[in-house]
Amino acid sequence: MVAPPDRQIVTDERVPRFVGALVGRIIYPPFTAMGIERDGKIVAGVVFNCFDGADIHVTVAGHGWTRAFLRSVGNYLFEQIGVARCTAITEQAPVVGLALRLGGQIEGTLRDHFGPGRDGILIGILKDERKF
Repeated sequence: MVAPPDRQIVTDERVPRFVGALVGRIIYPPFTAMGIERDGKIVAGVVFNCFDGADIHVTVAGHGWTRAFLRSVGNYLFEQIGVARCTAITEQAPVVGLALRLGGQIEGTLRDHFGPGRDGILIGILKDERKF
């Protein structure tokens, strides 16, 4: 008998619930989502929404990112649906760090985006600059 993989990629309704709970926001459809499941629980996820053809917004939460998962996200975004860029807005330093490691650049600040005194950091990852 072969042991199940430690982590697997999932796309079910648990992913947007997990991401929304961690970022403290309701994520409204339409969206698609990809997550990492470990031991039956979602530990990381990305929700894709606000697709306009050239750009798509991503909402990211969790930990335990794998190269295979990040590669799958990149393939979905830039090859399958064919966006030129993805956009993230966050106040979380770990998300900024992850985005920068993946080839993103900080493009600005959205003052009070998450409420009074809670600015959003706008990050863009372009297809030609991605590192995954």
